[in-house]
Amino acid sequence: MFSVNSSKLKIFIIGPAFPLRGGPAQFDENLCKELLAEGHDAQIISYSLQYPNFLFPGSSQYESGGEAPKGLKIHTLVNTVNPFNWLRVARFIKKEKPDFILFRFWLPFFGPALGTIARLVRSKTKVLALTDNVIPHEKRFGDVLFTRYFIKSCHGFIAMSKTVLNDISKFSTTPNTAYSPHPMYETYGPPVSKQEARKKLGLKQDDKLVLFFGLIRNYKGLDLLLEAMADPAVKAQNIVLLIAGEFYEDKQAYLDLIKKHHLLNHVILRDTFISNEEVRYYFCAADLVAQTYRKATNSGVTMVGYYYEKPMLVTNVGGLAEIVPNEKCGYVLDISVPLISSKILDFFHHHREFEFVENVRLEKKKYEWSAFVKALLELYSRS
Repeated sequence: MFSVNSSKLKIFIIGPAFPLRGGPAQFDENLCKELLAEGHDAQIISYSLQYPNFLFPGSSQYESGGEAPKGLKIHTLVNTVNPFNWLRVARFIKKEKPDFILFRFWLPFFGPALGTIARLVRSKTKVLALTDNVIPHEKRFGDVLFTRYFIKSCHGFIAMSKTVLNDISKFSTTPNTAYSPHPMYETYGPPVSKQEARKKLGLKQDDKLVLFFGLIRNYKGLDLLLEAMADPAVKAQNIVLLIAGEFYEDKQAYLDLIKKHHLLNHVILRDTFISNEEVRYYFCAADLVAQTYRKATNSGVTMVGYYYEKPMLVTNVGGLAEIVPNEKCGYVLDISVPLISSKILDFFHHHREFEFVENVRLEKKKYEWSAFVKALLELYSRS
């Protein structure tokens, strides 16, 4: 039986990394760094082609400029649509002989590629999966077939939401599962003062500022938040919603809502992908971070909020309520426009920021990377 503390392991993380952009890439790089810091030989196998362009709704899949993370071995190998490539990747893994590989899985589209690679190497190498989603937020033809193909190829699973663990049970009866909450992102730079952040972003120093951050899709419920901002009581308090993120769908419906409810003076729209260098300024500028999602499993936005010690308002879906103690670090509420409005008003009217921030500082200690690595290595030892 493998002992977690006594052996140096060779580990391959198969998932996006630089120059691919976004939360999964940031996560994989952070995880690799933590494994290296704990003495293991950790490397990343990333994608030479992650999505065909016609399947990618954003402006670009890649970082604009920047440098590869220092000290990390990133092999840009996997082409998700070329089966011959999957054979080559499997041969590379067999030659390198890692103790285990960790697949990053969040979309059924990756099932054929990752499931085939896993099947080709699993006789010699332990195959684990970090499953962000098992049942996707936006359903498409083939989802169940592709997901089942991948899930059946793995020896064990780790998830950052209990909801996802339950979803895995619909495809596999394996007892080799582990839950560990999403660790905090620490790669966007140290905190700055609210004053400095607002100056950097050209925001008013005295605004009461709610932040909606990240890629914008229907399931994230930005429309619900805009409807809540239209409440006359919210408008009367001069509360401002800062929307920072790229639209992954037609933004006209959101612009129509802003116009319909006369919110032009209550909404600031920065509808572009926010670079890593800018992320900290948006969070540090905010008084409250809002995630009014219709569906969720876990969220990197919450963990960035924790790192920058921001109170949060989240809907009671998926794993969000698991990590934001209600009325302590923020608000957990049902999907209801009146409830969203009332909690925003409560936050500013009763000056909750200081109390919530103090609680966030205590709560965030649970979400360090070492805890996630411990859970991962314990899963490996019993899978």
